[in-house]
Amino acid sequence: MKEFFKFMFASMLGYFLIMIIMSLLFFALIMAAVSFTQTEEVVVNDNSVLTLSLGYDIKDRTETIPVNFMFDFSSLNPKPGLIQILNSIDKAARDERIKGIYLELADLPSGMATIQEIRNALEEFKSSGKFIYAYGNIYTQKAYYLASVADKVFLNPEGFIEIRGFRGEVTFIKGLLDKLGIEAQIMRHGKFKSAVEPLMREDMSEANREQTLAFISSMWDDVSMEMATNRKMDIASLNDIADFLKAQHPEEAYQLGIVDSLIFKDQLLEMLADKIDVDLIRKENLISAGSYDKAYVSNGEKRSRNKIAVIYAEGDIVQGDATQDAIGSEGISRAIRNVRLDGSYKALVLRVNSPGGDGIASDIILREMKLVNEIMPVVVSMGNFAASGGYYISCSADKIVAQPTTITGSIGVFGIIPNFKEFFNEKLGVTFDGVGTNKNSDYISVNKPLSDFQREVIQSDVERFYQTFITHVAEGRGMTTESVDEIGQGRVWTGTDALEIGLVDQLGGLEDAIAVAAELANLDDYRTVDLPERKEAFEQLLEDLLGENTKTRLLKQELGEFYDLYEYVEQVKNTSGIQTRLPYYITIE
Repeated sequence: MKEFFKFMFASMLGYFLIMIIMSLLFFALIMAAVSFTQTEEVVVNDNSVLTLSLGYDIKDRTETIPVNFMFDFSSLNPKPGLIQILNSIDKAARDERIKGIYLELADLPSGMATIQEIRNALEEFKSSGKFIYAYGNIYTQKAYYLASVADKVFLNPEGFIEIRGFRGEVTFIKGLLDKLGIEAQIMRHGKFKSAVEPLMREDMSEANREQTLAFISSMWDDVSMEMATNRKMDIASLNDIADFLKAQHPEEAYQLGIVDSLIFKDQLLEMLADKIDVDLIRKENLISAGSYDKAYVSNGEKRSRNKIAVIYAEGDIVQGDATQDAIGSEGISRAIRNVRLDGSYKALVLRVNSPGGDGIASDIILREMKLVNEIMPVVVSMGNFAASGGYYISCSADKIVAQPTTITGSIGVFGIIPNFKEFFNEKLGVTFDGVGTNKNSDYISVNKPLSDFQREVIQSDVERFYQTFITHVAEGRGMTTESVDEIGQGRVWTGTDALEIGLVDQLGGLEDAIAVAAELANLDDYRTVDLPERKEAFEQLLEDLLGENTKTRLLKQELGEFYDLYEYVEQVKNTSGIQTRLPYYITIE
């Protein structure tokens, strides 16, 4: 008995010690997070160079505290979002302490429209007379596209450059579903509505192949023209380089004029030192976009009372509140409604970066867009994607501005009801039985196939929602429903092609959209307010630690490149109701 109590008290003591240590660690994490969000103005040294290292998926807005539950304290240093990067480039052009920009490049996982917007800002920066140098050991195709705007492009003597043209690739999981015994029961409208193809085919349909080739060709035309112009080449020569992978070998890349010099990193630093007139490049000479965003640089303008709201809608469209990774119908609608009811706002810009999602959620947001448009000018700025549901919430705006490489359109509707009967019965040995009071009491069940009548009911809902979709587009764009139907049918377009067929009004980025909004509101002076308001540091930290964000980050870390496949299966499993969505996964590289 004595030994029992000794071990019991020892175990209790160990438990309490562990709890104390965990509490201290948790408290330290919170204090670190909160202290990080208390921004202080950054001191910028004379003879500084703004350094842009963009090897991450750039969001429109910087995440508040992208902390993960593995106590990775490096994640407390959030990567700057697109708006912060653009602001830093703009400030650097006016800041006498910044002598130039250094692009430190490798792989750029961000979307093409995001990269194009940064590239356009760098092109504008060059008018300041300051230099831009780009250096990389390896340039992926997107990275080289960005690098080509620089005054000088440098490559490691043992590195290589990827120039091969664009390829669009779709992941098909019908075979996986077959092996699991899961049937995707699909109802859709639109011959180009290929979002469901990965669930019902093992390859692209001819319609999908046609539209994919069309929009990636349009994107390549824009990108290759810009690269050729900056590098003083003709398009034919650049396509020859892409066709035969001639830039792979560094010496050949140099001979062809793809790069200006083959040098090592230490040699680049020597060149930078000479360029900014210092003996050596030290840490204080290089300032990142994340740090520089906190530096104050006057633009000579007084604080205006005229406000333009910039509301960021990024991610899948879902019902409920907004998160950092999704457009919640309630959260975004609330933000739009607050602007409508606040007399200090003179115009609204909706920044859309979404492949679509839930049809009802999209309609809820569109309702608020129409209401605010009765009060003030509304302009939409499209990012990488503003397709299907992303276009649905945009179509009523006074003006729509998109990048040439924006993927938009996809005006179509579909519904998916998974049938898990074979999976439950044959794979797990689970069966179901029950009784009902009416003929369709089992509508909709996922453990048995739909009846013909139930399928007809859902197809009718799909057709009705498609008519609603094209009617909204026709009203918003001043077109007939017949003409919208001709360019609809789920077909995807680039911003360049969408301009020609009337789905967008102008090519450009977020700053262009804000300028259009100011013009429509007859504003000579104004300031922008970013919405929805971000959560407080402590609230965001608790959400990340206790919510789904932690699970998601751990899975991404564990599965790596295979996480997309896992997410795809999860979306199929959890999809309900009418969907207005792009093809689930189309990789453009």
